[in-house]
Amino acid sequence: MSPSEKSPQPAYLPGPNSILHPPTALYERIEATAGPRPADGSPPRPRPDQRVLIYEHMLAPRSGVAFRVPTGSVFRLSTPEGAQVGDLNVWNGDDPRERFWAARTRQLQRSHVRWGDRLWSCLPFMRPLCGVVGDSLGGYGKDRWGGMVHDLLGTRCDPYVNKMLTGDSYDYQCHSNLVRAVLPFGLTEFDVHDVLNVFQVTGLDDQGRYFMEASPATERSYIEFFAEQNLLCALSTCPGGDLSAWQWGEGGRGGGSGEGTAAMRETCRALKIEVWSIAEGVRDEVLAGWAAPGRADYRGMHGMEVPAGEGSPPRG
Repeated sequence: MSPSEKSPQPAYLPGPNSILHPPTALYERIEATAGPRPADGSPPRPRPDQRVLIYEHMLAPRSGVAFRVPTGSVFRLSTPEGAQVGDLNVWNGDDPRERFWAARTRQLQRSHVRWGDRLWSCLPFMRPLCGVVGDSLGGYGKDRWGGMVHDLLGTRCDPYVNKMLTGDSYDYQCHSNLVRAVLPFGLTEFDVHDVLNVFQVTGLDDQGRYFMEASPATERSYIEFFAEQNLLCALSTCPGGDLSAWQWGEGGRGGGSGEGTAAMRETCRALKIEVWSIAEGVRDEVLAGWAAPGRADYRGMHGMEVPAGEGSPPRG
């Protein structure tokens, strides 16, 4: 590139008053309720006068769970046993037609989320579902291969692609884990959608092909989200574990070599889920000026005129 040439401008830059600007001061106040991080680098433990624990679950390897997060609460995903990739789905808990839109979030934010980024919902809602208010891997940056952490480039592993690539069937890919997790909430396989891959490092090579690297997470890693809507979330502990020994195959009964699949199973660990409400005594101060974002305010009819009834003027 010559000195006179400029790199392309990002396509989705917000105007001065756009909702796309992160609510930095709000997120800083919310993050502060977690308390200081201990000297050993372990995740901070919020004091009861700052946050109240309302849900806790240790998600076993190669499984999935769905859980609710009330509006204005915080949820944390962590790796207490060491590196492990998790596949996250998010819906509006009051209307699951509104769900996380990975592709648009990738355009509005970036290919790998970081502190201050929000997960945006699909049309016609088009609003933040939640935002990142804590990230122990926030300093990872870009590695020598161009990989970054908390991936939006890819999506969940699934049994259909696994069958296509290996000829074998396996029931505990992330897609299947998420399907089983949401069934008790009245959702089906058709509701499972593209994910945020937390703790996962990915990138594109010089030919534009997707690659994955071993997760940099440790026993002290975590990421936290602030729920800007009433949420239903689902999380899968990926059968690829920390991806240091990743291969397609079911991990024991076929697909790949027995030695390789056994090595991949050994990289699989639990993920911990915690949900906190902001304590009543500080809630008004912490959330001052904040209100759950409303639906996108486009009220057009996509260029259509719809008759209200026989003899009535069309609406449009």
